[in-house]
Amino acid sequence: MSLFAETLPGGAPWSMTIPRHRLIRLTALDAGANLTALLYNARQPLDRLNIPDTLKALHTAHLTRGHILMSDMGHALASIVEDSLGWHDPLGGHLTAAHVRAKYGAHSYQDYRNDWYRNAHDNFLVELQKHGLGLRDLVASVNFFSKVTANDDGALTFVENHAPAGATITLRTEMDILLILSNTPHPLAPAGEYPRARIHLEIDRAAPPAAEDFCRTFRPECGRTLALTERLYL
Repeated sequence: MSLFAETLPGGAPWSMTIPRHRLIRLTALDAGANLTALLYNARQPLDRLNIPDTLKALHTAHLTRGHILMSDMGHALASIVEDSLGWHDPLGGHLTAAHVRAKYGAHSYQDYRNDWYRNAHDNFLVELQKHGLGLRDLVASVNFFSKVTANDDGALTFVENHAPAGATITLRTEMDILLILSNTPHPLAPAGEYPRARIHLEIDRAAPPAAEDFCRTFRPECGRTLALTERLYL
């Protein structure tokens, strides 16, 4: 039995401080899911997810098993230890209220109560404020369960029907982190009906990464960021 489990309905925000050496298993209960995420060093939130440095260190433009989400200071926030999809988007950014109005129409809380259309930008601000953070702490995010490709000119294309129901990704926390989530549509998703795919989240204990751990040996930069992070906890 896991230490913690919860299902996030479509549109839901979520946040929690999670200790190092925990597994965070995310499962798309419905097809077409997108879960936008921010990660911070829980001990020092100025040390937070740095997407450009992560992608440069990993020599990639997408995220999958073996990759490590790295911070501004070169620390390992979380490693991707399992992944059924093989591609998660670090390029597309997060959904705003303007995106929602343009694609799905105006569905305010005043008119629709719990059926109103939420967006990741506002969800992030709500959750960040619970932890003493705010607008200046917003950084580039990750979109789990979504795929975005780039052509030779750099134009981005959202790949529809990428994540079937049952798709999973599992993170291992490498330090104490603050995890902020928004179960809202990808900003490049096509217009139409507002998506409401559910995400199931489970947290359990994990063993520290061994010397031959796949994420540690995936690239030399992965081994270095794990070693730097482990120094913090000597």
